Amino acid sequence: MTAVQTDVSLYSQPWQRPLYMYGGFACNSLMADFWSDRSPLHEAACHGRQLILRSLIAQGHYVDTLTMDRVSPLHEACLGGHYACAKFLLDNGANVEGVTIDGATPLFNSCTSGSAACVRLMLQHGASIHTPYLLASAIHEAAKKGHAECLELLLSYGAHIDMELKVVGTPLYSACKARAEGCVGVLLYLGADVKIGCGQDSPLHAAVRGGGANIVDLLLDFGADGCCRNAEGKTPLELSSPNSAVRVALQEKGPCALSELCRFCIRLSLGRSRLHRVSGLPLPHSIKDYLLYQ
Repeated sequence: MTAVQTDVSLYSQPWQRPLYMYGGFACNSLMADFWSDRSPLHEAACHGRQLILRSLIAQGHYVDTLTMDRVSPLHEACLGGHYACAKFLLDNGANVEGVTIDGATPLFNSCTSGSAACVRLMLQHGASIHTPYLLASAIHEAAKKGHAECLELLLSYGAHIDMELKVVGTPLYSACKARAEGCVGVLLYLGADVKIGCGQDSPLHAAVRGGGANIVDLLLDFGADGCCRNAEGKTPLELSSPNSAVRVALQEKGPCALSELCRFCIRLSLGRSRLHRVSGLPLPHSIKDYLLYQ
């Protein structure tokens, strides 16, 4: 796209000015793409330049200026994990619920960057945890990217741990598929259902495809069914490569011991909403550690 130097003062009325102005250049709005209509606010937020943001806002720049793809400066600040910039924008009226054409919110972008501080900030400002955009769920994004602290924050604010989306499955399934072992552990310890994945495909199927032997072990410890079949009628073992660590893990795991079955039943009876209270129960430490897989 060709940019032509333009003197804005030549336009006597605001509506006569070019739609997109950046750095003193006027851009043809009909040829604008994702980058061509980015404002100075977007650039400052993207690079974490809080002083420039302050100056621009003081000059009258609109805090919720949007690109053609409906990306706001707050989206940019969160995507970069720039807490100070995000806080400044929110303090000046930025919309915490802004949604891009792809369904991304500032909270979603905070999970993408892995900034727990930004995630907490968005939640404290009332960001919705669940959006109607099924491919841009904050909890799935945190799980997929391996950002365990962000995941724990979302769950503490009431995110649905077993929310299954048609294309991406549950957060556990997403974490297994991405080999995000830390997030798999967080989800399982906090009560995620080890059997729910994406349709008939279980988290164990996803872990086997991803080649995560440690994740396979973890899933089996939490009661994953090694004999379950997906829509193609295949078990996790049948999906594993010959002589792979994943195949060895599946073959070495025998039937669940009685102690494991008892733990599954007790945790299920307690319910995931009360699992965090186990450590405070008047029980021997060994029993509490047993129930919490410690």
